[in-house]
Amino acid sequence: MSNGAENDARSESIGVLLKDLTSETTTLVRQEIDLARAELAQKARAAGKGAGILGAAGVVALLLLGTLTACFVALLATAVTHVWLAALIVTAIYAAIAIVLALVGRTALQEAVPPAPQETIESAKEDVAWVKTHTRSAQG
Repeated sequence: MSNGAENDARSESIGVLLKDLTSETTTLVRQEIDLARAELAQKARAAGKGAGILGAAGVVALLLLGTLTACFVALLATAVTHVWLAALIVTAIYAAIAIVLALVGRTALQEAVPPAPQETIESAKEDVAWVKTHTRSAQG
């Protein structure tokens, strides 16, 4: 700071200095919020692009499963007499896999229910009981 600026700052009252500090702090906070907002918007655009690419990958994976199924049917058709029978066998295998996955998923969901944090609720109830007990003993 130059000597003239030091003298100017020293000659101002504390009230004026605090007002300036408050104003500059408010400006700084607003600028930081604007910067954070811009950064989040940029990251959101990048995340949206990534999600779109993942969605496209999912569509291509479904196409892959379709052609893999056709491959299984064609391979099995060489062993059985009719193509429709090969397709039915592959369908039955997929159905069995789907049923097993559905049962495992349902079991996992049932274990997760209820979604309320039971341990936290019990702990909070104990805390309330403890506070009630101590407030009664402090009053009496």
